[in-house]
Amino acid sequence: MSLLVKPDENDAGPLVAALGRELPDMEIRVFPDIGPRDQVRYALVHAPPPGLLASLPRLGAIISLWAGIEHLASDPDLPAVPVVRMADEGMVRTMTAHVVREVLDFHGQTRLYRAQQARHVWRKGELRAPFERRVAVLGLGRLGADAAEKLAALGFEVAGWSRSPRSIPGIACHSGADGLDAAVAGADILVCLLPLTAETTAILDARLFARLAPGAAIINCARGGHLVEADLLAAIEAGQVSGVALDVTGEEPLPRDHPFWGNDRITLTPHVASFSTPETAAAFVAATVRAIENGAPTPYTVDFTRGY
Repeated sequence: MSLLVKPDENDAGPLVAALGRELPDMEIRVFPDIGPRDQVRYALVHAPPPGLLASLPRLGAIISLWAGIEHLASDPDLPAVPVVRMADEGMVRTMTAHVVREVLDFHGQTRLYRAQQARHVWRKGELRAPFERRVAVLGLGRLGADAAEKLAALGFEVAGWSRSPRSIPGIACHSGADGLDAAVAGADILVCLLPLTAETTAILDARLFARLAPGAAIINCARGGHLVEADLLAAIEAGQVSGVALDVTGEEPLPRDHPFWGNDRITLTPHVASFSTPETAAAFVAATVRAIENGAPTPYTVDFTRGY
């Protein structure tokens, strides 16, 4: 029995070594060195070539190297086996660190003071305590819930929104179509950590921006497809949105002539907000494999009817 790894652009060596330590009785193969296809029981993949997974006759489960599963959902020949999305501890911690850093930058007006420093200006901006700042987190899965909890622990007033009802101590949780307006109404900072589905595509639009507090900040660490780019630029021009941090864009890499590059209200990072370490990813994969082998439930199995 073997596990086939189809890595992303990162060096697969450390991950393969960590998998070997976690699963010493399993042969680890790295694409394109597939070996006997009928011996592949598990596939840990990112953007596998079309037809690769369907060519593995004894495949028992697919594990996505990324939290997103668009790279698998687009495969018309995807085998009818469980698909598990990556949800390791490293991914959670790195995402939370990124979100908290961006929220604190906006809250502490870091961008304002950097600009003032460049002009040799010493002037205080508006001073507000964290409990006077409302943060709305869209998406209360493992990533969003952890970020919301850490922000609440820092004293921010945090509201959250999810597709299904959630209950998180210290967070004002809202759900469903009727709950979205309540979650974002008057928010000073909006954080998007939603999965990209038919229902959430283009959710960051003019109507939603109008519900935020004037001069609000937007942080999108989910997917570029959540954002209506023209609506965002219009909201910035109107002053409804004062600052934006985008870790994801509709097209990646962002084209060199895209207007986001030259907009001083927008900060871009190249899809680096969340990542797995080899050790945490391997531990997650090993736990998933053991659960499947023992007939136990795997909580991060994808429901393609929901899109995540």
